[in-house]
Amino acid sequence: MARPRTTTNEEGKTAIQVIERMVSLLDALAEQPDPVSLKELSGRTALHPSTAHRILNDLVTARLVDRAEPGTYQLGIRLLELGNLVKARLNVRDAAQGPMRELHRATGQPVNLSIRQGDEIVYIERAVSERSGMQVVRAVGGRAPLHLTSVGKLFLAFDDPKNVRAYITRTGLAGHTKNSITDAARLERELALVKARGYARDNEELELGVRCIAAGIRDDTGKLVAGLSISAPADFVQDAWIDQVCRTAAQISSALGYESRET
Repeated sequence: MARPRTTTNEEGKTAIQVIERMVSLLDALAEQPDPVSLKELSGRTALHPSTAHRILNDLVTARLVDRAEPGTYQLGIRLLELGNLVKARLNVRDAAQGPMRELHRATGQPVNLSIRQGDEIVYIERAVSERSGMQVVRAVGGRAPLHLTSVGKLFLAFDDPKNVRAYITRTGLAGHTKNSITDAARLERELALVKARGYARDNEELELGVRCIAAGIRDDTGKLVAGLSISAPADFVQDAWIDQVCRTAAQISSALGYESRET
């Protein structure tokens, strides 16, 4: 007797069902620090033991799951290999471009992405348009001293204090405007405030007439890898932007794999 032919839709549903079951097994294994038995995996995923066993065998063949001991399973080394590939391809600039454009549309002001290189920040991306409220002075690739910028203050605030003292000695805290922080004690007080708040401000310290608000971007290890800032004419900066900048920076951090421990 001929078997009923499987339709394309049925084949698609079956494939999706198999993938969902594979993912449920991988999630169940990820929740446990130690190898897990077939019986426990079956219970956690609501899969029949024979179904779970068959899928686990396929996952073992693909090296996505390893057999730890007879009858027990754990996540496979190939997941680490794949994860490292994904991490290597994650680029803070790529992750930031969309959220930066959204923040620019919401505020109408230039939005900057900067990284630290030595004693300076480097602007690596900017969202700006003709309707921006100010002239862009520093183009992508431009540099500025850490202590004179909102993003630079973030990097200093979350650095080791001995490294900050070395920076102060090395640079002499040269100023650019009458508002520049050129005193070590004052800078240390400012950095303590930045660390407590989680965001930084530049009060016409790099350029007269320009103020900035910045929040940090972290990678999956929690390392501060970049800063997101919004620049505006000094008399136009709005405190409401603080939350917007912080939320956008958190969104980019999340895209890089960072998981905030805040509740």
